[in-house]
Amino acid sequence: MSDSRLLSLALVFAPLSLISFGGGQAIVAEMQHQVVDVHHWMSGPAFADLFAISRAAPGPSTLIAALIGWQVAGLGGAIAATLAIYIPSSLLVYAAVRWWHASKDSPWRTALERGLLPVAVGLVFAGALAVLEAAHVGALQIFTTVVAAALILYTRVSVYAIMGVTAAVFAGVQLA
Repeated sequence: MSDSRLLSLALVFAPLSLISFGGGQAIVAEMQHQVVDVHHWMSGPAFADLFAISRAAPGPSTLIAALIGWQVAGLGGAIAATLAIYIPSSLLVYAAVRWWHASKDSPWRTALERGLLPVAVGLVFAGALAVLEAAHVGALQIFTTVVAAALILYTRVSVYAIMGVTAAVFAGVQLA
C-alpha cells in the first residue's frame, strides 16, 4: 500500500466532504470526475457498480468513499477515504450548528437557508447525471425507469410485477 495513494484519497475526499450539502448524493458527480477522469483509479462502469453497491447497502450514501478507497488501496485506502469524507464535514457541521443556535434572529441565517437549497438540489441532479453517464444508460433504461416510477406512484400495480416485466423486457433486448 502506497502512502501517496492514501494521501491522494484523502486529498480527493476531504474537499468533497466540505461541499456535500444535501448529503452524499450531492457530491457524486465530482467524485466520479475525480476518481474516473482525473486519477483514473477505475472506469466509469466500475464506478457505477460501486455506486450501485453503496446505494443497495444499508448506511449512508457516502459509503461509496470506503468502497473506492478499498478498490484503490485496500483496507488502508478504505479507512483513509472514510475518515476524509466524514471528519471535515463533521467538524464544519459542529461549528455551524453552534453558530446557528447562537444567531436565531440573524438575517444571514435566512439568507443561507434560501441560498443553499438550490445549490443542494443542483448538486444532487448533477450526481444523478454523472451516474447515468458512467453506467452508459440509454434511452430504453430511462424510458422504463420513468414508466416504472409512474406505475408505482399512480397505480396499484405490484412493484414485483413491474420488476418482473422490466426484467423480461431487458432480457428480451439482450437476446435480440
